[in-house]
Amino acid sequence: MKKHLLLGAEAVAAGALDAGISGVYAYPGTPSTEITEYIQKSPEAAGRGMHTTWSANEKTAFEAALGMSYAGKRALAAMKHVGLNVAADAFINSAITGVNGGVVLAVADDPSMHSSQNEQDSRFYGRFAMVPVIEPASQQELYEATIRAFDLSESLQLPVLLRLTTRLAHSRAGVTRATTRSENPLHAEYAPERFVLMPQNARRQYEGLLGKQKTLERLSGGSSPLNRMIPGTGPLGVLACGIAFNYAMEAKKTFDLDISVLKIGQYPLPRHLVEDLFARCETVLVTEEGYPIHEELLRGWFDDKNIRGRLDGALPRTGELSTGLLAEALGAKLPAPAQGSGIVVNRPPELCRGCGHRDLFEALNRVMEGFDNHHVFSDIGCYTLGALPPYHAIHTCVDMGAAITMAKGAADAGLRPAVCVIGDSTFTHSGMTGLLDAVNDRSPLTVIIADNDTTAMTGGQDSAATGSRLYDICRGLGVEESRIRTILPLKQHLEENMAVLRQEIAYDGLSVVLAQRECIETAARKKRRAGSKSANQ
Repeated sequence: MKKHLLLGAEAVAAGALDAGISGVYAYPGTPSTEITEYIQKSPEAAGRGMHTTWSANEKTAFEAALGMSYAGKRALAAMKHVGLNVAADAFINSAITGVNGGVVLAVADDPSMHSSQNEQDSRFYGRFAMVPVIEPASQQELYEATIRAFDLSESLQLPVLLRLTTRLAHSRAGVTRATTRSENPLHAEYAPERFVLMPQNARRQYEGLLGKQKTLERLSGGSSPLNRMIPGTGPLGVLACGIAFNYAMEAKKTFDLDISVLKIGQYPLPRHLVEDLFARCETVLVTEEGYPIHEELLRGWFDDKNIRGRLDGALPRTGELSTGLLAEALGAKLPAPAQGSGIVVNRPPELCRGCGHRDLFEALNRVMEGFDNHHVFSDIGCYTLGALPPYHAIHTCVDMGAAITMAKGAADAGLRPAVCVIGDSTFTHSGMTGLLDAVNDRSPLTVIIADNDTTAMTGGQDSAATGSRLYDICRGLGVEESRIRTILPLKQHLEENMAVLRQEIAYDGLSVVLAQRECIETAARKKRRAGSKSANQ
């Protein structure tokens, strides 16, 4: 057994490899991206001929993982928390169908919104679907729990949700790996009574899912190494979920706190362990990285007066937890914070020097100056930075794919001009259906696709649009060929690009402008790799 220095995200990937998966399905999204990238770069995965390419979006990823499971193989699906919104339909229904080969859904949540639109807690989806949820506290636990999750999935014939958060996903620790298991043999299950969710089948399957709940709680109890009690003799106790366990133990040691700590890493909550904690302690601090999901549940089980947490203000309702926050909530006296020197100045993110989006926004801003209604709908990607100075070029960013549909709705309301900007990867992720609506309704809408030929915001992964395929996609969706225009966003083409944008924005109908220029970072990497290859020849 060899120890490896791994990110938490990489520990999940290593665990999945050693659990004998046959494929990983994912769409890149921080902080989950490194899970799939680790497998893509793995010689083991290449040697086994595993499926490792990116999916068009999270829904297609999870559905493909479920299909691999149907064929008897083990599959890992990976995404960030808001990606689970996209995959929710398939995920919730997979709890009703059940699985054949093991399916683990690794979801990386983002408390404090380091790179996300919200702080949503994926454990809600686990409770909603009524499937086991695993929430490890360390990189080694992530590795071991991933293997355990596949075993659990197959024994219960249910998908298992594995939750990690940004702090754990993007920190490193030593991980000792075990022996790699063989992949499952191909064994496609003929079970239409399970997988055809017509009402008569779905009702029966749902009853079966309800019948498994007591088993899930039992498995979260004494048999799970992820749930255990660290006893103390004082009146205070901590119920510590996931990474919050690390903060609780550090506070206990640093401030010499005589507290009982119940570590929780597998759900549903093991009721007998929780009752033991409340029997030991006068007051229990519930510490969860994310929403107060189980604090709310426990307030229904026990006397509210004995429970502290995010709901009563003992811990902040938003953001990440920390050792200091827990210690303060437990009554420890913290040293006064050190006075800053004032030399560190906040530096907001900006588009890369030489990025084609800069030239696109300059052209778009100058064209839009001629209109009283200056509203540009946008989406999620590098180009979202166009909302910041010096551009202030876009005015909305809600969720993946919303640029086109929001602009269409505004056009339906009578807003003219209706203009939107969406990236190439986001367009194939969830923008194509919005464009199809616009085609069907013949909406007076100008769609600008900022095509840098990669998923740049998450590090330059391939997307379903990589390879300049957007013209054919738009034409196939029904956009008139004469209304699919291409521009090259470079400074020397400014006047030419402005002319094209003016023409299409003035057009009383649907048009698409493809602003095509390769991401400067991926282009630079390709150049460096080519130079390195030439030097070694």
